[in-house]
Amino acid sequence: MKVDGKAAIVTGGGTGVGRSTALKLAERGCNVLINYSRSRDEAEATAAELRRLGVRGVAIEADVVDDAACRRMVSTALAEFGRLDVLVNNAATTAFIPLDAFEAVGLDDWNRIFNTNVLGVFQCIRAAREALLAAGDAEIVNVSSIAGLLGVGSSIPYCASKAALNNLTLAISRVLAPKVRVNAVAPGLITSRWLKEGLGDEAYEAYLARTVERAPLHRVCSPDDVADLIVNIITGPDLITGQILPIEGGVLTGRL
Repeated sequence: MKVDGKAAIVTGGGTGVGRSTALKLAERGCNVLINYSRSRDEAEATAAELRRLGVRGVAIEADVVDDAACRRMVSTALAEFGRLDVLVNNAATTAFIPLDAFEAVGLDDWNRIFNTNVLGVFQCIRAAREALLAAGDAEIVNVSSIAGLLGVGSSIPYCASKAALNNLTLAISRVLAPKVRVNAVAPGLITSRWLKEGLGDEAYEAYLARTVERAPLHRVCSPDDVADLIVNIITGPDLITGQILPIEGGVLTGRL
């Protein structure tokens, strides 16, 4: 797809992978709406950067767990841009709980993580469905994780939510074909403030070093790396749908 003059929504677009994706789309001439639930200042700053790139950039508050907010977000995009061609579901959350700490996992953890990582994605897609179908050549990219493939990550609910997101991606790709292509990217470790704050400085540095050593390519993802893959899916060949595309430095090869 050529995105010049087209329009996108990137959820969680004020920071990290979402911010990088929004900027890379804008560099290609795509108008972008980003949402935030807490990071207002960062989202507004990102929207300003989008506008400096010569496109229309909008930041709005919208919690993807709230169905009405998802529908307002899409309505705002249509009012601002007159169309919607791309939806990147990047907003997500987790809890940092050791996988063997069963008693530390509460119902609130399950509900909060699944509501954001699975239900929130579904609600955004449902809200955007008619506009994307009307575009006739549209893309949805969901941001998953290799946690959903390996069953290893920040917590069991997080791993399970990303596995569910992978399945959701496949199911919806069938429903929305042929007018809308639906894929997911599955990053490994991403160097991000989110992970560093969750683990703490010392644990983060140790985890980063271990992962770099074990990865065949001896590298981990930056937000730009993941954004590059997302944008490549959107702007590349139009024969890919229903796929979960890892970006993890070779971790999934299981190198001993």
